Amino acid sequence: MPDALQTGVTRLLKEINKGDDSAMGELASVIYQELRRIASRLLKNESGKHTLQTTDLVHEAYLRLVDEAYFSWENRVQFFAIAARAMRQFLIAYAKKQKALKRGGSLIKVTLDESAVASEEKTLRVLALDEALQRLEQHDPRLCRIVELRYFAGLTIGETARVMDISPATVKRDWTTARAWLASEITA
Repeated sequence: MPDALQTGVTRLLKEINKGDDSAMGELASVIYQELRRIASRLLKNESGKHTLQTTDLVHEAYLRLVDEAYFSWENRVQFFAIAARAMRQFLIAYAKKQKALKRGGSLIKVTLDESAVASEEKTLRVLALDEALQRLEQHDPRLCRIVELRYFAGLTIGETARVMDISPATVKRDWTTARAWLASEITA
């Protein structure tokens, strides 16, 4: 995101914090493409057989952000980190719903083919990642937050360091530790 746009997002967030309702509409148009980038990144490993689209995920995240009244946003990086968390929560809820439907919740007969198996495997991987992240949060909340910022929000090491108010070297070290921890949890 160009520097001028970053500054503009931060300015709008501060105006929203001060109670300027018109800034929310302006913010929506400014951040839409960045939210689409995050959503697209999250969905790229999903099966093409589902009905969830990038736009659905962007709109759901935005609605959650507005409905939950996160009006204490400090800057653009923090805003997108919160948006990524909202998208992650929506994807997990969607995966759980899909899993329930595949277990007979919809009572529709489905033929078993390779794409159905691949879709089921991806759903299970999303759920396994979420469960592992919940365990990681219990074990080390900072590592979990770094995963959310780096993986789900797509923030750089420097951006993550600014959001968390720690050094980039610490982020890099913790990112490596978190990935190794998650890999061992998911494959165990």
